[in-house]
Amino acid sequence: MKIGLYDIDGHNFPNLPLMKLSAWHKAQGDEVEWVFPLTHYDRIYASKVFGDEYSPMPALYAQADEIIFGGTGFAIKIENGREVYRKELDKDLTPEIEHIYPDYSLYPEFTKDTAYGFLTRGCPNDCAFCIVSKKEGRASRKVANLSEFWRGQKNIVLMDANLLACPDREELLGQLIDSDALVDFSQGLDARFITEEVARLLKQVKTKIVHFAFDFMKNEVAILRGLRTYKEIVGGRDNEQVVYMLTNFDTTIEQDLYRVNAIREAGFCPDVRIYRKQTAPRVLKDLQRWCNNRFLYRSCDFMDYVPRKDGKTVRELYFC
Repeated sequence: MKIGLYDIDGHNFPNLPLMKLSAWHKAQGDEVEWVFPLTHYDRIYASKVFGDEYSPMPALYAQADEIIFGGTGFAIKIENGREVYRKELDKDLTPEIEHIYPDYSLYPEFTKDTAYGFLTRGCPNDCAFCIVSKKEGRASRKVANLSEFWRGQKNIVLMDANLLACPDREELLGQLIDSDALVDFSQGLDARFITEEVARLLKQVKTKIVHFAFDFMKNEVAILRGLRTYKEIVGGRDNEQVVYMLTNFDTTIEQDLYRVNAIREAGFCPDVRIYRKQTAPRVLKDLQRWCNNRFLYRSCDFMDYVPRKDGKTVRELYFC
């Protein structure tokens, strides 16, 4: 068979399902390539992660006898102005394809000496702004060993939504330690699951920057306890330990400022993320600009920050 692959989102990040489909078809002796214009294929796989708002559908129907569309992006629909995930529209790879070693040759610019994959799937958080719990279940569970997608590469990019929530986290962290590779926890780590033992294991995993998140005030106590445990055991500089902080979702500006200071006092760098930036008040945009610019963040307190040419400080603009 002549197989065509189409990454609808573009080639800005490796599409893991397409890499696995390519590996499986090549193992069957099929010819596999990216879709070229005016070329006919026996089958085309078109995959997208993001919804139509970000990745419009291509016109491919004249190019193949069969076209298979897949990926989370096809299950994301806009309803009443919000993105909604429709699980019945999503498709999973068959087990023999899901667990095959990926074809890294599809994305040589990203996968040179770098492995990509999931050790776990699912997340217990069920955040309204995230589809992982709806798509993969409200529990983090082990789905693979590291050897399934790693064969000695110097770098590993993990795409797990919540590895530390998995009951097998210590075993999986042990596999990462034994690899001696530089690990990127691309989706961050859940500080609520950091115990002294987990922190000792994380200290042995090679990383450049570790990311956590403090999105909801209801999780304040558990998150700050985990961050303090991590800092006590792992140590490290704050610019290597970042805490994402969601704003414009369900917190007030007073709570946002509290979280910035709490993260700072715990010895980490806050990183302000704005949910639906187009609807955010200006003070949040100023907070993000100040906080995420490390020069500004270290040079003055937010209340003394002058965001515009009128010379007024944040305190004078919003809090007087």
